[in-house]
Amino acid sequence: MARFTSQGVTVTITVKDHVASHATIVATFTPQKPGFHLYSADLPANGIQGVGRPIKVVPQGKLHGTGPLTADAKVLTLPLAGTDLTLPVYPDGPVTAELPVALDGDGAATLLVSYAACSSNDCLPPVTDHPIDLEVNASRITERA
Repeated sequence: MARFTSQGVTVTITVKDHVASHATIVATFTPQKPGFHLYSADLPANGIQGVGRPIKVVPQGKLHGTGPLTADAKVLTLPLAGTDLTLPVYPDGPVTAELPVALDGDGAATLLVSYAACSSNDCLPPVTDHPIDLEVNASRITERA
């Protein structure tokens, strides 16, 4: 349905289980280079002591979340070299997350997508609130041109 690449990660958005006023937004975050991981959706919004950013998909407009964003990957605890910090991350590679949503009638909606990717040697700048504009109705959710 929608796809963009920014800061070393390709994000693909699809919809499943769309029935009348409910659906599930599926977001797949795929690092472009091997050895990169994404931060857990459970990480605080501003990271831990400013380090890291969680994967997030925030619906606005005619969509609203009806549950938490859940990922298909197990959360690992990564110690941050030279500090006493440990960060919740997903294993290196792609992560698929799902968000149950309710449709509030027909019209415009936006998904705000956020994430950050790092390797053991390099962190890429975070992406914050990248907008994906959608059109919503009872039979489909599509990307707005």
